[in-house]
Amino acid sequence: MTTTTPPRTDQNNATADADGRPTVSANAVPEGVNLRALAERRVIPLRHPVRWVITALVLVVLLNFGQTLFTNPAWEWAKVGKWFFSPAILAGLQLTLLATGISAVVSFLGGIVVALGRLSGNPILSGASWLYIWVFRSVPLILVLIFLYNLGSLYPTIGIGIPFGPQFEVQTFTLLSDLTLGVIGLSLSEIAYSAEVVRSGLLAVDQGQHEAAKSLGIPRRRQFTRIVLPQALRSIVPAYVNQIVGLLKASSLLFYVSLLDLFGVVQNLGSTYPTDIIPLLVVATIWYLILTSAISIIQYYVERFYARGTTRTALPLTPFQRVRAAANSLRGDSL
Repeated sequence: MTTTTPPRTDQNNATADADGRPTVSANAVPEGVNLRALAERRVIPLRHPVRWVITALVLVVLLNFGQTLFTNPAWEWAKVGKWFFSPAILAGLQLTLLATGISAVVSFLGGIVVALGRLSGNPILSGASWLYIWVFRSVPLILVLIFLYNLGSLYPTIGIGIPFGPQFEVQTFTLLSDLTLGVIGLSLSEIAYSAEVVRSGLLAVDQGQHEAAKSLGIPRRRQFTRIVLPQALRSIVPAYVNQIVGLLKASSLLFYVSLLDLFGVVQNLGSTYPTDIIPLLVVATIWYLILTSAISIIQYYVERFYARGTTRTALPLTPFQRVRAAANSLRGDSL
């Protein structure tokens, strides 16, 4: 035999079912209101006229700009195609990639070291790290490169040994090539910014993670490499990829220290062929857009890798997975 719990009624003519969920009784509705008419009433979406006006203006501007790109003969797209894969441009592109790649790796590793020194309890290490960050964040990169390029005038020889004692010395110009000086200059400046990015990522890790690792008796080095750093990378990677994009563009300053990177080659070719300066600048712009787009794609997948386990649901589909799913659905509909 089963029993049914009657609904409870409060003082406001509202009732609650057996599970305690509130329901509205007919007595709670004012007189003259048709509940069926309210239920069948069509929901009118909120209008956004200002948004549509702004969207129309943006589309008009984009269409006008796109029209000028293909109708203005001053762009000289035929010459752009001629210079795009020229050996000189590709050589400059290779130097840009080499300098940026080496500097990105060196600056990231150096940024970790400086960030750890900044967080150290040792006042000398902490003070020296703070001084390094302060100096190289304050001095423009072009000044750092020019100082390094004139390093032979300041220090004709570079040596290592006992202070005020015997030292092993070599000529500065022999030891440091132009590419080496350029990479050192980019790395020295970038380490200061990378250190702040790494430090902010390390501070973002919850303190409970450190306490749990210490309570388990895990060595400090293993705590950092296996627990703290992987979690900190979720915050470090997006900010550091932006730094790499800035580093890629900053490599154009190597032209001022006699290194013919992509921008330097374009400048030289523009001096030799002054009538082709616009197509050459377009070529450099397209190559920089391609490189930054490639970095952004790598950033997307690296962020996706470190985002595993951070959400309760599955990660959203990648663009390629969406295209594949759409193709499969179309194929299934056709069958």
